[in-house]
Amino acid sequence: MNLIIDVGNSLVKLAVFQEEALLFKKAVGLDVLVKHIDILRKEYGGINNAIIASVGKLKEKDIHYIKKHFNTLVLDATTPLPFNNLYKTPHTLGVDRMALVSASVKQFPSKNVLIIDAGTCVTYDFIDAENNYLGGAISPGIDMRYKALHNLTANLPLLEKEVPEGLIGTTTKASMHSGVVNGILKEIDGIIGEYEREYSFLTVILTGGDANFLSKQLKNTIFANSNFLLEGLNYILQFNLD
Repeated sequence: MNLIIDVGNSLVKLAVFQEEALLFKKAVGLDVLVKHIDILRKEYGGINNAIIASVGKLKEKDIHYIKKHFNTLVLDATTPLPFNNLYKTPHTLGVDRMALVSASVKQFPSKNVLIIDAGTCVTYDFIDAENNYLGGAISPGIDMRYKALHNLTANLPLLEKEVPEGLIGTTTKASMHSGVVNGILKEIDGIIGEYEREYSFLTVILTGGDANFLSKQLKNTIFANSNFLLEGLNYILQFNLD
């Protein structure tokens, strides 16, 4: 069994896989990570391997603990990946993007795939049918757009995301919802359309925290998968174990 440790800025996503089957997942605080790993060690006695993907800061003592108990892979720019990385600055490619592209290779081999991760930022990653990762784009996520409107203006309120009433906002709040949500939907639909014009038989994956919110409103045909990143990390671990 494999233990997946996806470290964010404040939370850590833990997952346990038996080969390709997801048995467990949970988000926990950085301060209680070791406690929860101890619980998993007792509940799943067959965990032998682990992968750490960190975009946040994991304490050295926590890394030492993990390495002590598991055959551990720390994902970074030097880690062998199951695709040809043609990114011109591979050392700057985030571990989350590495994982998403790896998941697409596993689930959609020999396909043109666009992976859209709608989280804090919206990232677009493209891999072609010849297994070449070409890069993509990064833009502000939904919450970031709402915060920018509030923080960079004098009078606009800070709102939680909400499905717009329509295209035309008849109040300030409704106008903000229309601008943020319709704006990001048009961006995503437009970028998918540009890729479809250039690459035939395009498969589109939507994942991340806002995937469910957005998927119901997008015009394009997509596959929504909230576990895509975890599945990609599991595949990278398996790829390096084989």
